[in-house]
Amino acid sequence: MLRIEDITDRICSYIQGPDIPLINRAYIFSAKVHKGQTRASGEPYLTHPLEVAGILTQMKLDEITVASGLLHDTAEDTLTTIEEIKGLFGQEVAFIVDGLSKISQISFESREAEQAENYRKMILAIAKDIRVILIKLADRLHNMRTLYYLDPESKKRIAQETMDIYAPFANRLGMARIKSELEDLSFKYLEPDAYEDIVKKVEETNKIRSKIIEEAIRIVSEELKKFGINSTVYGRPKHIYSTYQKMIRKGIPYDQIFDQMGIRIITKDVKDCYAAVGVIHSLWRHVPGEFDDYIATPKPNMYQSLHTVVIGPSVQPLEFQIRTEEMNRTAEEGIAAHWRYKEKEKLESKYDKKLVWLRQLMEYVQELKDPNEFLQMMKVDLFQDEVFVFTPKGEVKGLPQNATPVDFAYSVHTDVGNHCLGAKVNGKIVPLNYKLKTSDVVEILTSANHKPSRDWLKFVKSPKAIQKIKHWLKLEEMQRSLSLGKEILDKEARNYGINYNKLYHKGMLKQAARIFFYQNIDELIADIGYGKISAKQVIHGILPKEKLKAEKEPSVVQKAVRKIVERSVHGIKIKGADDVLIRFAKCCNPVPGDRICGFITRGKGITVHRADCPNAKSISLGSERQIEVNWDTKNHSPYSVGLIVISEDRPGLLAAITTTISNQKVNIISASVNTTEYQTATSKFVIEITDIDHLTRIINSIRRISGILQVSRIR
Repeated sequence: MLRIEDITDRICSYIQGPDIPLINRAYIFSAKVHKGQTRASGEPYLTHPLEVAGILTQMKLDEITVASGLLHDTAEDTLTTIEEIKGLFGQEVAFIVDGLSKISQISFESREAEQAENYRKMILAIAKDIRVILIKLADRLHNMRTLYYLDPESKKRIAQETMDIYAPFANRLGMARIKSELEDLSFKYLEPDAYEDIVKKVEETNKIRSKIIEEAIRIVSEELKKFGINSTVYGRPKHIYSTYQKMIRKGIPYDQIFDQMGIRIITKDVKDCYAAVGVIHSLWRHVPGEFDDYIATPKPNMYQSLHTVVIGPSVQPLEFQIRTEEMNRTAEEGIAAHWRYKEKEKLESKYDKKLVWLRQLMEYVQELKDPNEFLQMMKVDLFQDEVFVFTPKGEVKGLPQNATPVDFAYSVHTDVGNHCLGAKVNGKIVPLNYKLKTSDVVEILTSANHKPSRDWLKFVKSPKAIQKIKHWLKLEEMQRSLSLGKEILDKEARNYGINYNKLYHKGMLKQAARIFFYQNIDELIADIGYGKISAKQVIHGILPKEKLKAEKEPSVVQKAVRKIVERSVHGIKIKGADDVLIRFAKCCNPVPGDRICGFITRGKGITVHRADCPNAKSISLGSERQIEVNWDTKNHSPYSVGLIVISEDRPGLLAAITTTISNQKVNIISASVNTTEYQTATSKFVIEITDIDHLTRIINSIRRISGILQVSRIR
């Protein structure tokens, strides 16, 4: 069991004059409030906060973080309050412990809307103080190390959550050591057979591999000394899950994984890193296509290193990673290696750029209100595989796998994306949906008159591009709807001897916005243009009764239109609106009982589709147009629907079908029959039904007729 003295000794090794009394007070308090509590293993609960604090000292974090680690479960698992922690240990410690308690209460198994809100809470807690996630990762790492003692269901649930949430966060923070251990431990419980298979293969080849690595280390160390390159050379540990991923991704067996045998070389400076690569390539034959320069093009999570694979001793592939001491610290500890809270230094700008992804997540928290959209953006940004491309000036941009020039344009600047006209990749013109590859040099061609297209949403991959395109389209649609809404309202107002300008200047539109629960006049007018609310509703809500009586007699054409509107609206309820023009989509012809969705068509009201209609799914890319609609269950008016019946071609069968339909008290609007040379007949009917259950009964009754091969609804 780790002792508090071990923790304080470690802190003294990397902090000059640390606040040891704070650590000791936190330890004593934690021991007091957790007294009598035990873990699933039977050990005293205090072993857990001590181990968490120990992991934090391995990251070389400050006393505030270590003290918070000792106290991280006190507010959640004991009667201790945050106010009590604040009084005893100060505002900083209390804030961190409070953030950790809130994250511990988050469930990532809930439905999407709740899950999105939980992610929001987590990101807000992390963004306010990055130490919250550092402690949470240490907490999760120790829990995963002791997962063995839990029941099988809990093991799998916690392992899956770790693989889905915490390992990706560690990766984004550049904490390779913790990320790899979390993945290996999760893999062990999620895929035990695959895990054991790889472990067995590693053990089987361990002796041979160790000899090859030892021989390679001896040879390369001697050669580096000859060239005056001061370095440390050692074999690097292999991670089970990363090996498994490569086997799956490349579709190859274990023995064909190049980097199963790895050596790491740590040099004094960058110049020696490149010199070391030259030495290695002079000793052994380089494997083509297996060289990566992450020093010149660092990964967004701060990782820098040179990777090369050679055919080493015993004619076996051997991977080398070459980096400086600072790069190695960053690769292992990531953001934790750069933390400088004790001295209260401002984070250097170079370091600040590494957290651009976290700032982007904060933008999503603030701007995206739709939970499904936020969840999609967050997951893409957190879990994406990346390609690394260059600007013409040599700046590196990390983009999601299969990103396009449009994604690149928005990564440069929103205005560049909004005015993107075309693109050159490696000097050649390419289409805007071209899939970028690592090392591509991308140049964007712009025009002040060019604007984003809704079609771009079909191929862009980066959350920023998706968000900015949707934002621009929404603003453009808003402007069009404002213009149309003013025109519609003005025409309606003139029926009562008034116009739009008078309504505005007399403050009547402000009054209307309040009556119909809009935040401002623009929102009200735009919704009139969208068709969400009718101009007549607004006029009737604000004009006095005597004015309403003065409405002009509608023309013959207007009367006809109103009849169409009334007939269309019948049978559908719209959330938050009535007296709105409704049309049923001809592509899917929904009937009561079908799951439906509504889309606003500017100036034409609402079009109702079946939820599974392909056209509705394509429209949903612009989700701001969608509106909630439901069937009015009190309505029993007939609806037209098409049926197709395939049957044997025999006398009397058509009569049998029509009689069966009529017996179901159904009106047949039209019927047609075509026969084929294969003695089959295809009959098409348009009938009137009341709901989907009525249609099901009709179809089932037709199927019972002898000689019927197939009956289906015409979609």
